[in-house]
Amino acid sequence: MRRAVIMFSMVLAIGAAIAGCARPAQIPVRASAVNAEDIALIRVEKSARRLLLLDARGGVLRRYEGIQLGDAPVGHKQFEGDERTPEGRYVIDYGNPKSAYHLSLHISYPNAPDRAFAESQGRSPGGQIFIHGQPNWIDRGRIPGDWTDGCIALSNEEIEELWTLVGDGTPIDIAS
Repeated sequence: MRRAVIMFSMVLAIGAAIAGCARPAQIPVRASAVNAEDIALIRVEKSARRLLLLDARGGVLRRYEGIQLGDAPVGHKQFEGDERTPEGRYVIDYGNPKSAYHLSLHISYPNAPDRAFAESQGRSPGGQIFIHGQPNWIDRGRIPGDWTDGCIALSNEEIEELWTLVGDGTPIDIAS
């Protein structure tokens, strides 16, 4: 009987990993506007593949190199499915601890001008743009290259740190 229980537990663990249900043992405590570490701005430099956390004077508090972007990283996101990462000023408006990726912070794309442009072309601007970790089925490492549908991907360790530092309402400036 004990052997059957052990085997059943192993099958469940393997099945959960294959199905993408693997989760960290404990989700880090999310930053709030009150306890965020003096982060005044997130700056994303797409061409440099860099994300910076800046204080009110523009000083760099944290630096994340090698960020991953949408499959078509050059240019501003205009339409749903164009696989571009937006450019411009947005805000982090909520965090999702139960996403398909290891933690995610939602970026407020599309804004009113983004929606107006897409609608003028008879298209949808898309949405659901996040800063997130790697897919839940990856325990370690990263998927190589640019692979998102327009999001900004970090390593799981990096998104865990960012999760604890950035509260809702934090501005994000995404530059080419």
